[in-house]
Formats: sequence, structure tokens, C-alpha cells
Amino acid sequence: MAGQVSAGVLAWRSRPGGPEFLLVHPGGPYWAKKDAEGWSIPKGLLEAEEDGWAAARREFREELGLDIEGDPEPLAPVAASGKVVRAWLVETDLDVSQIVSNTFEIEWPPRTGRRQTFPEVDRAGWFDAATAAVKIHKGQRPILAEAVARLAALG
Repeated sequence: MAGQVSAGVLAWRSRPGGPEFLLVHPGGPYWAKKDAEGWSIPKGLLEAEEDGWAAARREFREELGLDIEGDPEPLAPVAASGKVVRAWLVETDLDVSQIVSNTFEIEWPPRTGRRQTFPEVDRAGWFDAATAAVKIHKGQRPILAEAVARLAALG
């Protein structure tokens, strides 16, 4: 696939009412008030010659401060935001109430010359499929839809 490729993890856990999915909310002022379509799977750019699953695990650790373990199932790649997103479905049950994310720095407020540091991810949460479908970035909805279909087929 040409262009930039991101690798990420769609973590899920089993609950009596159905599966829940782990999404992260980007930090910083541009996303501060965006909820619907503002969440994402933990993901980031694949580096040259890097294994996709290794990159997905690295990004998960950088965005949440947690390691992801489990049997990864590759999902179909999707085009989103000018990139190709490769995701892996992994069953796990992590406490995401206290995440530790990498940070980034930008000029804020704009045109002030003042630089501020923000977390790459400001929060994470577990959501049922219907809620996750509203919260997840529209370009990543096919990833969630495939995961929901696969899990439903398992019974």
C-alpha cells in the first residue's frame, strides 16, 4: 500500500450485554470539545521496515502507558485521513482509568509564539458497540464494524 500507514489495536472485552471496545481521545486544544467522531483506536505511524503488529503494540504503549497482550487478529486495512490504517483485534481487559500518554508540543494559542505541551491521548474508555460507533472517527468505523461482525459470528 502506498502512502503513510498507521498501525493500531482495537482492544475488546467480553461483557454480559455484549463486547466493549477500547477507544482513546486525542489530547490538545483542537480535540478538547469533540466527542462524537473524536475518538480513535490507539494507533500511530508504521516506521520503515517495522512489523505492523510490533508498531501497533508500541503505539498502544506510547498512548496508554500499558502493554497489550493477547492473540492479535488482523482486520482489513482501511483508508482514513489520507493514511491506510492497519488494525489488530485483541481481547484484553485493562484498567484505563489512569493512563500515561506521550506528549506533544504546539504553539498555543495560535500566533502567540507561546508553546504548550499536551498529552497525545487525554483519556481512554471502554464502550459498547453502539456507543463506540458514534464516538469513533468516521474513517475508522469500518474497523469497528468488522470487529463487531466477527465477534457476533463467534456467538
